[in-house]
Amino acid sequence: MPPGGPRPPAGSDAPFTGGVAFAGTLMLCSGFLAFLQGVAAIAEDDVYARVGSYVYGLSLTGWGWIHLVLGILAAGTGAGLLRGADGARLPGVLLASLSLVAQFLFLPYEPVWSVVVMSIDVLVIRALATWRPGPGDREGRPPGRARWR
Repeated sequence: MPPGGPRPPAGSDAPFTGGVAFAGTLMLCSGFLAFLQGVAAIAEDDVYARVGSYVYGLSLTGWGWIHLVLGILAAGTGAGLLRGADGARLPGVLLASLSLVAQFLFLPYEPVWSVVVMSIDVLVIRALATWRPGPGDREGRPPGRARWR
């Protein structure tokens, strides 16, 4: 075994570990789905049930705009994570946290969907918050590897 642990396979130029790639893919997909969720709510389609009195009473159009904006930002951050942007991890955690809260508040409109998206948000937060650089350098690249862009 080489000093510092096992080496990655030859030709492996990935700028991130599996956890960051997993989080980036989930953020890209959930951002796109949140965008569609927002469009459906803004169009006031019959997709969502009308809720009577609700403590966090925001119109369905208001919720649509929230999901639309969060979806666009999440998809952009997920794409940044997949491209290897070093500064995309903290915004990824923050956006997944905001999405988690928004989905919790959206529970009366679409309970099953909200719970599924909340689970995805928790997985994204865990993957991004527990990522640690490898033995190579501060950014996790093995010694001697060029930065991938």
